[in-house]
Amino acid sequence: MTRAIGLATLVLLIGILSGCAGSPPVHFYTLSAEAAADGTGPATVGTELRIAVGPISLPEVVDRPQLVVRSGPNKVTLIDEHRWAESLKGEIPRVIAENLSRLLATGQVWAYPQNATGSFNYRVLVDIQRFESTPGQMVAIDVLWTIQHPSKEGTVSKTGRTTVQQPVAGKGYDSLVVAHSGALATISRDIAEAIRVFSPPSP
Repeated sequence: MTRAIGLATLVLLIGILSGCAGSPPVHFYTLSAEAAADGTGPATVGTELRIAVGPISLPEVVDRPQLVVRSGPNKVTLIDEHRWAESLKGEIPRVIAENLSRLLATGQVWAYPQNATGSFNYRVLVDIQRFESTPGQMVAIDVLWTIQHPSKEGTVSKTGRTTVQQPVAGKGYDSLVVAHSGALATISRDIAEAIRVFSPPSP
């Protein structure tokens, strides 16, 4: 009896290990800063720009570890084997902050919440309305952004909207991620330009 139980246990363990060995690997992706410095620099010569990016809001359907792709007019699919290395709520402000640092020629750009209580003269709030991925075709990001600048009279705000449809260069999921990085670079350029023409920070 004991031998039979032991044999059954061994068979069960072999089955479990075989199942694990046959599981597809999980691939992880990160967004990257793609904007290149254009030589324009800050709006005012000598202005020390200190910028905090975030927090951001994101549609719940894509606020998850898996890549979410559009598979029909009213259908999306979660791809379990292809995931974000970190939350998009952390990835997106980090990438926008890196882009702004390049575009505005300043090293003092932080992604929320690292500088949530620090000293800054601009804060960029990002409300993502749409973050869509269609494999082999395009990605689409629609974002409302707000730039807040504290002044002696109180906080002054400037709002804008950027909608980007970025073609996907290949059929793989890595191509989708590259396209999203390119779309975020376009959004960052619009935000950088708005900061350039904003009222300069008070001394």
